[in-house]
Formats: sequence, structure tokens, C-alpha cells
Amino acid sequence: MSAEPGTVRPGGRTARVRAAVLEAAGDVLAEQGFDGLDLADVARRADVGKTTVYRRWGSVTGLVADLLVDMAEQSLPREETGSALGDLRANAALVRRTLADPRQGALFRAVIAAATCDARTAQALRRFYEVRVAEWAPCVEQGVARGEFPAGTDAEAVVRAVSAPLYYQLLTTGEIPDAPAAERAARAAYAAAVAGVYVT
Repeated sequence: MSAEPGTVRPGGRTARVRAAVLEAAGDVLAEQGFDGLDLADVARRADVGKTTVYRRWGSVTGLVADLLVDMAEQSLPREETGSALGDLRANAALVRRTLADPRQGALFRAVIAAATCDARTAQALRRFYEVRVAEWAPCVEQGVARGEFPAGTDAEAVVRAVSAPLYYQLLTTGEIPDAPAAERAARAAYAAAVAGVYVT
């Protein structure tokens, strides 16, 4: 079975072409949003042949899907502080820094907006967050093992609860979450988990 366009990640020149195209696509998304994304324009910015871009990614949604795969691969690994609250605070701080970054924040807003009306982008976005949540879930599982959370706590639900209010603030008010907002999000998720809210 052949891979979907944009999902093969070999090395060498092909890897350099992919990196240049994804960088250009991210720039366009951050600057102009999903509606401004055009494969010919991305090819020009990346200094890559238009035919190469069309052959490899096939469509704007194929390009966005691969961009999200790349973003998941490049995301910073989880931090382990030795306590569940410390780990959740580290997660909240990472989410806040990402959303506050001028390029990354704008890029996420553009992709999230596109996902509301494009099924393939929505699927790629779900996959991106599945990877990130799975990366941080062991912090909660370790908290359960240490007795900080009750047995049966849904680790992934706790991780999602940390970032949810930060994304909500950004998407509903346009305001970038600050450090106190990240701290509140981490403490609220921690308190709810301790109270057994996320026990399944």
C-alpha cells in the first residue's frame, strides 16, 4: 500500500526539500491563514519546483497534514520534575510558550480554524494532539504510581485538561495566555485529578 502524499520521510535531498517546503507552508499559515495557502506560492518561497510540491503533497490539506506530523516530531519532550504537580506545570508552561510564540501561535490558530471545515486537516490535527498527549500521559501515570492521584485516573484526560483552558482563552478572546493562566490551568487539573474527577 502506498503512503499518503507527504507522509514519507526519507533522508538526503528529499528531507531538505521537505524541510524547506514545510517551513514555507508554516510561514504562509502564520502570515495569511489557511485561505492564503497556495502550493505554487509555497514552492516559490521554498525555492522548490512547483511540480515537486504538487507530486509529493497533492493538495493544500496534504501539505497541512504533513506540517502537523513534522510539528509533532519537533515538539519538545516532556519534562519530569519528580512530582505530578510540577510535571503538569511544566506542560502548561510549554503550551503557553507555544501559543505565545508569534509564529507558532498564529500557525495553530490557522490550522485549528481550517480543521473546522476540512476533514483531512481535522484528522491531522487530532493525530497531532494524540501524539502530544501520549507524550505527557506518563507524568500522570507516574503520579498514580506515587500515590498522588487515585488509581484509575485517566492520564490523557488530565493532560488535556491542562491545555484546554489555555486554548479556550486564545480562541475565544484572542488573548495569549500568560504565566499565571498557565499556573491556574495546571493547578486546576491537578486538584481535579486528586479529587478523583478523572477516575474512569
